[in-house]
Amino acid sequence: MPKIDIAAVEARTSSAYPDEFSHVTEGRAKRKLGDVVGLTQFGVNLTTLAPGAASALRHWHEQEDEFVYVVSGEVVLAEDDGETVLKAGDAAGFKAGVPNGHCLINRTDRDAVILEVGTRSLSERAQYADVDMTAHKDEAGYRFTRKSGEPYR
Repeated sequence: MPKIDIAAVEARTSSAYPDEFSHVTEGRAKRKLGDVVGLTQFGVNLTTLAPGAASALRHWHEQEDEFVYVVSGEVVLAEDDGETVLKAGDAAGFKAGVPNGHCLINRTDRDAVILEVGTRSLSERAQYADVDMTAHKDEAGYRFTRKSGEPYR
């Protein structure tokens, strides 16, 4: 049966970022719901952001579209043109290839829960707006470099 027992899905709390940036997502718990049912064309995550946690560093994707829906709580959408408060029932989307660095930040004193949906490209690059970093995704997974191409690890 394709019904997902969400409570049984392990929450990933670690970050793939280089050590100097991993603190940004401390307090983020991501449940990869799409993986549980074997989705391959797009990803679906149920993400909880504790107070003070961010979904990511501000970034944008060259090949992958992103969509977020606030299930509960309140977050701040930080993007190139400023900040917008998103509350339960609000949504936002980010078209691939549009250089608008974005992330969600929980600045309240309660958890916020976000549904994230995004394309799953075989290869991808994400650019980071506030730090000297590019993410590269291929068949081996993710790796991070400085914008010059020099590896972080």
